[in-house]
Amino acid sequence: MARMHSRKKGKSGSTRPARREKPVWVELSSEEVENEVVKLARKGISQSLIGVVLRDSYGIPLVKVVTGKSINQILKDHDIKA
Repeated sequence: MARMHSRKKGKSGSTRPARREKPVWVELSSEEVENEVVKLARKGISQSLIGVVLRDSYGIPLVKVVTGKSINQILKDHDIKA
């Protein structure tokens, strides 16, 4: 959306975390994060919303950093279609 008094567009929006290692504030293990992903997927929540819920509720910036697998790969391993 454009700004009101100029012809430019804003630059707001979330950015991906720069670090590729598990943050110190994440207290959940990789198995616990994987179980949360599976639990949320079984409720019918989409992959993008699973990432948002984990970020906002559990403080997990990227599932792949904590577990080593993407949300899609976790769901494939558990035979869940999303």
